[in-house]
Amino acid sequence: MLTLDQILSFKNQALALISQMEKSADLKQLRQEYLGRKGQINSLVKQLAHLESGQKSNLGRAVNEAKSAITQSLDHKLLAISHTPDWLDVTQPGTQPPVGHLHPITQAINEITRIFEHLGFTRVRYPEVDWDYYTFEALNMPPGHPARDEWETFFIAAPAHPRLGQLVLTPHTSNGQVREMERVKTPPIRMINIAKCYRRQQDLTHTSMFHQFECLVIDKGINIQHFKATIDYFARHFYGPKAKSRLRPFHFQFTEPSFEVDFTCSLCHGQGCKFCKSGWHEVAGAGMVHPNVLKAGGIDPNQYTGFAFGMGVERAYTLKPRLQLDDIRYFYSNNLDFLSQF
Repeated sequence: MLTLDQILSFKNQALALISQMEKSADLKQLRQEYLGRKGQINSLVKQLAHLESGQKSNLGRAVNEAKSAITQSLDHKLLAISHTPDWLDVTQPGTQPPVGHLHPITQAINEITRIFEHLGFTRVRYPEVDWDYYTFEALNMPPGHPARDEWETFFIAAPAHPRLGQLVLTPHTSNGQVREMERVKTPPIRMINIAKCYRRQQDLTHTSMFHQFECLVIDKGINIQHFKATIDYFARHFYGPKAKSRLRPFHFQFTEPSFEVDFTCSLCHGQGCKFCKSGWHEVAGAGMVHPNVLKAGGIDPNQYTGFAFGMGVERAYTLKPRLQLDDIRYFYSNNLDFLSQF
């Protein structure tokens, strides 16, 4: 009489025999022996007819499982043999496994850091969750000032500091300016601060979390010419030797005078094209450090002057030659097909 042990033993013997086969012809013959119309599986099924109903149910399930396992084993073995070459060239290079790489924004941050290190800038890092004082008040924006409105700031529901005010997610890296002055105490200062920023914005050119790099230079005799030379150096080394910059008058509460910085389009070199429309791209806010900001950092504005500018890393990177990326949210989509291109 057919038993469960006999079915399991039959299945194991069949699987072991299949694993030893190396030729497709032998496997096809085994398929006929086990799964054919007059094969051993059908022979087991016929024996089930002589069993009682309770036994028939349990043993029938075991026979079906054996048939499924044998079928899958035969299919996998045939597939493996069909992909095995008849000969092996041991001198041929092996197939390289897939290897990850740095995220494109990390690559951009590393490149920006190297460019400014060549000019003597020191990379620093200041809090991404900071007090209202360093984020606004020390930057010449007292409580209630309308200049605060444009930053679309996230405030944190936490107890306020008696002197420094509320905690915020920093909307810009300028919170590092006064902190760097307090750290160094006596200029010269050449700082580049690269960190995450947060604003209540989300569209093709903005994300609620983004990266910004902030450059701050303070010393005796610093003027706009030093700033223009610095920004031109960055443009030529980040976008190519033909890149140029221009300054447009603007207003920022923490710089005086203030500018917005445009770079020539990397595709048409300032001639105008479908991508840029005018030949220029707005990339940064900048200006000479306001005397009130210098005073907040403990530096005498009668002896020292400086310039500062901030630029979004994602924004700067999308203007790279031939990239033509019209939606910076792709960087944070976790789409491997997109990220593997960089």
